[in-house]
Amino acid sequence: MKKLFSNKFILLALVGLLSTGCNDILDQDPDKIITDEQVFGDEIMINSVLANFYGRVQWGQSTSDGYGYTLLDEAGKSDGGPDNIQNYADDLWRIYDYTLIRNINQFLVGLRSANALNADKKLAYEAEARFLRAWTYFNMARGLGGMPIVGDDVFEYSPGKDITALQYARSTESEVYTYIMKEIDEINEHLGDSPTINAARINKWGALMLKARAAVYAGSLANYNNKMASPIKTTGGEVGIPASEAQKFYEAALATAEQVINSGKYQLSLKKPDDLSRNFYEAINIKENNVEVIWARDYKYPGQTVDFTKNNIPASHAEDIDRAYAGPILNLVEDFEYINDRDGVLKNKDNQGNYIFYDTPLAIFQDKDPRLEGSIILPGSIFKGEVVTLQAGQKILQGGAYVTKIGQPGTSDGNGLITSTNGPITSNLQYVNKSGFFFRKFLDETPGASTRGRNSEMWFPRFRFAEAVLIASEAAFELGNQGKAIGYLNQVRSRAGLNALTNMSLNDLVQERRVEFAFEDHRYWDLKRWRLADKIWNGSTQNPDAIQYALFPYKVVAPGSPNHGKWVFDKQPFSNSPNPRFFQMKNYYNFIHQDWINNNPKIIRNPYQ
Repeated sequence: MKKLFSNKFILLALVGLLSTGCNDILDQDPDKIITDEQVFGDEIMINSVLANFYGRVQWGQSTSDGYGYTLLDEAGKSDGGPDNIQNYADDLWRIYDYTLIRNINQFLVGLRSANALNADKKLAYEAEARFLRAWTYFNMARGLGGMPIVGDDVFEYSPGKDITALQYARSTESEVYTYIMKEIDEINEHLGDSPTINAARINKWGALMLKARAAVYAGSLANYNNKMASPIKTTGGEVGIPASEAQKFYEAALATAEQVINSGKYQLSLKKPDDLSRNFYEAINIKENNVEVIWARDYKYPGQTVDFTKNNIPASHAEDIDRAYAGPILNLVEDFEYINDRDGVLKNKDNQGNYIFYDTPLAIFQDKDPRLEGSIILPGSIFKGEVVTLQAGQKILQGGAYVTKIGQPGTSDGNGLITSTNGPITSNLQYVNKSGFFFRKFLDETPGASTRGRNSEMWFPRFRFAEAVLIASEAAFELGNQGKAIGYLNQVRSRAGLNALTNMSLNDLVQERRVEFAFEDHRYWDLKRWRLADKIWNGSTQNPDAIQYALFPYKVVAPGSPNHGKWVFDKQPFSNSPNPRFFQMKNYYNFIHQDWINNNPKIIRNPYQ
């Protein structure tokens, strides 16, 4: 058999079961040589190679890089001094992994010639590999636009060979999304029908989710890019999809999402209807008997764990020295509406600018969308059975006015606690919250999960049923079927405990996806495909959407006053991120690296580059 894998690759496959594919390993000399015949003659080894591929496809915002959340308008950095972020990098979350695509194509060649498996098993493994290749193309396309599609080709080079035959031009942006969808159509019947253990392996429903997501991305690019004053495009279509193609993509998105919805395999989880906040937390974070998560990056102790809980747990609950690296910001908190009021702005002062006094720190959040407390630990929330105290200081009534008193974290005086161990504060102290909130979504409640020695097994969902419902809503909306669009949108709102809408706009979809999928790697890509990112993050200090904000709770000290012992709140710019976010037109597409052009002159640059 022709040698398909280098020895280094085979070694990596054997040790890489569900690993993250550390590139350093590729540079190590193997101490054992395994032939291609041995790899493809043993189903266990074939699974090991696939496991390695699974471990190499985590990109974008995720819990493996908690600081990624602080780049947008979901969270702010609390670890040490200010981040000074303003502009977005030209290569933010850029993927160009033709090494992985080549490895998958090598795998397909070997698999198809293997004799150890029957035809059905080979088709099933091939379907998984081709799904992971399609997922790779999708992650490249949403950052770069159309990129070379190499199909099943495995490029081989020998000295003197004409390399121009190996240099593929970029596809159009439309072609790459169409290719992804076609791949799913071809492989889907060979994938399993049932949910997989911890959603770690793909099944046909996860594959359909990729098709639906690719279709709705392509549809919205065709739609909203062409509504810009100056649409972003290249003459060859590598960037920019004709408006005339929007309808076919939306139709594909709706039909595919409805296949998932109507499958009966997954549902909007509603196991705790009497506690919708807890219900939302468990629907996303609890693996056992989960009915909503379709495909996830799973973690397993020992060896495969994630440090998000360790890094972001409140100081009062920390089990090790790490804690409070980042925290959600007020911008996100206020985008969760009230149950009976779509305006989610917190009411901290009356129309005259006077404080509104609350009996408890949680009272200001009363009647908020229950998903808020399922996603974010609020001042006074319970985590692991204990209160999370967030108190910036005291507001002392002196001469008819309130004077602010703050202290070092954990200090008290005769009036009680001044500033909580948890903060929030505005100084550069490490391990103290600075936004007024902690993450709850993806924060593991398991004992030991916040220690350096153990870390967490919390998974990171990539597809869940709620996305199928909201893709169906969006596609139906764009196709002019308002009744169906509102029906799907209201399914998600009803599960959350919100009132049904009777009409809807794009802004309703933006709002719903913002809060439903907070911290799930949707926000950045949604605002890009809707061409809203440059408007929301316009770099202006006068734009409250571009500025990060914090909420500081204070205990009132006013003996003899009915407000003594109550709580007031200050909204203020987030001290640890002083600059407005500035998403420029050039950020809609990553820059093409010069090295890629040097190796393949047929690759053209993106607009604004």
